[in-house]
Amino acid sequence: MTHLGQEEIWDVEAATSYDTPGEGMFAPEVLGPTVDRLATLAGGGRALELAIGTGRVAIPLAERGVPVVGIELSAPMVARLREKVDEATLPVHLGDMTTTRADGDFTLVYLVFNTISNLLTQQLQVECFRNAARHLGPGGGFVIELWVPELRRLPPGLPATVGIVEEGYILLDTYDTLRQHVVSHHFRFDASGGREARLGRSPHRYIWPAELDLMAQLAGFELESRDADWVGTPFTADSPSHVSVYRLP
Repeated sequence: MTHLGQEEIWDVEAATSYDTPGEGMFAPEVLGPTVDRLATLAGGGRALELAIGTGRVAIPLAERGVPVVGIELSAPMVARLREKVDEATLPVHLGDMTTTRADGDFTLVYLVFNTISNLLTQQLQVECFRNAARHLGPGGGFVIELWVPELRRLPPGLPATVGIVEEGYILLDTYDTLRQHVVSHHFRFDASGGREARLGRSPHRYIWPAELDLMAQLAGFELESRDADWVGTPFTADSPSHVSVYRLP
């Protein structure tokens, strides 16, 4: 799948099935702490969300009084967002998060839910940091939510891990450790208990925390904090993900 463009992956079908109101990543216990932390980090200024998607985070953040602008590559995802809020309420620039420029300066740029890993080369990921820096004034912050690569869970000699097994859903990740690529295979089974499943796949380039910090340095950022989640749980060697805050001097 790594040869596909992101606009091919985040198509109308993906946009239509993306929102799960009240459940999964839309659950209040997931979304609430995310919005709380971002509102605090914005510090009364403007916030820019890279890969804004259907507005999962941006809409409730704007409702908290934070002026939010978005950048999004997928026109179908923006169309879904527009069913919820208009352009005046939440402006969105259609384009790539490595190069697209939004007008004005911001106190906060953020990139949530592992989305930087959708960029499939190290160079593109570095350019994402540089684009974030272009939008920030002195002291501005860049927040990234990202999973920690799970290579310790890889069986010896096998290229795959089973990430989630629950009723109606299985997540299987296959790894190319030479290129730091992983393809997530999402198997969803219908509620009737039938034999057939629907498969969705998404390619990623995984990033170690130390590598992410070096990308930040190349763009002029310094690491301010790293927690295991949005509520500030300490990050440890066993944490499956992290929320990292970088800041310009």
